[in-house]
Amino acid sequence: MIRRVTSQPLGSLPPGYAATKQGYASYVALVGDLGLIALGIGYAQVFLIIGSIGVFIIVSIAVIAGEVVTYRMLKR
Repeated sequence: MIRRVTSQPLGSLPPGYAATKQGYASYVALVGDLGLIALGIGYAQVFLIIGSIGVFIIVSIAVIAGEVVTYRMLKR
């Protein structure tokens, strides 16, 4: 998946953080966490919703930091 999809340039944009193993895993975690949020809403479990939103925020911060680091390395 990384070699065929995420490591390909998007128009004029070079491949970014998703082209790394850690970046791919982080994005998979974000998508999976969205599923947990949906399950929490479907089953009306407040703790699952709150916990999933907390994990989503933490993983989002990690993804944004990874994208910034990757972008800065590309400029060099």
